[in-house]
Amino acid sequence: MPNVEQVDAIREKYEALSPVMDERARRQWAAIEASVMGWGGISMVAQATGLARNTIKAGLREIEHRKANPEEPVEDRIRRLGGGRKRLSETDPQLLLALESLVDPATRGDPESPLRWTCKSTAKLADELTRQNHPVTDRTVAALLKEAGYSLQANRKTREGHQHPDRNAQFEHLNTQVKTFLKQRQPVISVDTKKKELVGDFRNSGREWQPKGEPEKVRVHDFMDKKLGKAIPYGIYDLASNEGWVSVGITKDTAQFAVASIRRWWDEMGSTRFPRARKLMITADGGGSNSSRNRLWKKSLQEMANDMQLPIHVCHFPPGTSKWNKIEHRMFSFISKNWRGRPLLCHQTVVELISNTTTKDGLIVRAALDENTYQTGIKISDDEMAKIIIKQASFHGEWNYTIKPKKK
Repeated sequence: MPNVEQVDAIREKYEALSPVMDERARRQWAAIEASVMGWGGISMVAQATGLARNTIKAGLREIEHRKANPEEPVEDRIRRLGGGRKRLSETDPQLLLALESLVDPATRGDPESPLRWTCKSTAKLADELTRQNHPVTDRTVAALLKEAGYSLQANRKTREGHQHPDRNAQFEHLNTQVKTFLKQRQPVISVDTKKKELVGDFRNSGREWQPKGEPEKVRVHDFMDKKLGKAIPYGIYDLASNEGWVSVGITKDTAQFAVASIRRWWDEMGSTRFPRARKLMITADGGGSNSSRNRLWKKSLQEMANDMQLPIHVCHFPPGTSKWNKIEHRMFSFISKNWRGRPLLCHQTVVELISNTTTKDGLIVRAALDENTYQTGIKISDDEMAKIIIKQASFHGEWNYTIKPKKK
C-alpha cells in the first residue's frame, strides 16, 4: 500500500517542476523517482503525478538506453503541447453516442439523475462497439463510462437476490420520475437505514493514524453494552443538492422512526432548500422500516403529508436491489470511511463523526440524536388504511404511489 507521505512529497515536487519541464523531461524525471522508490515505485509516482504507468515505463527505457549507449546523440525532437495520438472520442465522434445507446437500455438512471449505473460488462460493450465499426478495447470503454459518470462498482453488483421480471422496467419508471422532479426543481430524497452500530469501546473495522505501537484499545468481544446500546442511523440524501441528514436513533428502527427522520430533515434542511416545493419524492428500498408493504409506513407518511400539506410520491426499488439505493454510495459509504478504525464510544461521538463527513464533491451531512422511544408491533387496521388518501400508479402500484394531504 503506497505511503501517503511519500506520495504527497512526490506530488509537491512534480507540481513545482512540471511547468518548467517538457514532455520528455517529465517522464524521465518520473522514471528516476520511481527507480529510487524501488518496488512499487511506478504505481506510487503514477498516483502522485497522474502520469500513466506506460509513460513512466517509457522514461525508464529511455534512461536505460542512454546508459547503454552514452555516445549516441540525444534526439532533440520533442512533441509539441497537445500533440500525439488523438483520443478515440475525437477521431470517432460517434463513439460516445454509440456507447450511450448501448448502455441506455440497461442504465440505472440518466445523466441528470444520480441513479446512473450499468449492468453490462465493458468487454461485451467493446465487442458490440467493434461490430458497429467503432473498434475499441474494454479498458477504453471503462474509461469512457467513468468520464460519463458511471460506476465500475455497479458491474459487480447486478445479481442481488430474486430477479423480478419487471426489475429493469421499475428502474426505468423510477428514473423517469426522478428526472421529472429534478427538472421541475422539486425535492427528491433517497432514504434508508444504515447498519446498526454498537456504542462503546468496541472494535470498528478499518485503520487510522496513531502513534507507532499505540493502537486504540477496545474490547475483545462484541457483546452489546446494555447501558449504551446501539446507534441506529436513518439517513435522508437530497439528490439535487448533495446534502444529507441522519437521525441517530437509540431504540428501534420502525416506520415511525423513519418518517420522523424525514420530518426532521424537512424541518432542518428541506424546507429552507425548497421554499417553493409543491411535492416531495421519496426513493426507498422495498423492505425494512420503509417497506412497500408496511402499513405503518404509509399511515405515518399520511400524517406527514397532512402537516406539510404536500403530496408525497414514493417509488420503491424492486426486490433484491437494495444496493442500488443512491444513499448507500453517495452518503453512507463516506460516513463509514470517516469513522473507520475509531470506536464509537457514545451516541454523541456517532453524531459528531457523521456531521464531519465531507467529500471532494462537496457533500454536506448534518446529524442529530433522536432519543424518542419507538414501539414495535403496532398494527394498522383496514379501517385506518381506508382513511389514507393513496393513489397507486398504473405501473406496479404496490411500488409506486402518491399519498395526498387532507385539506385543512
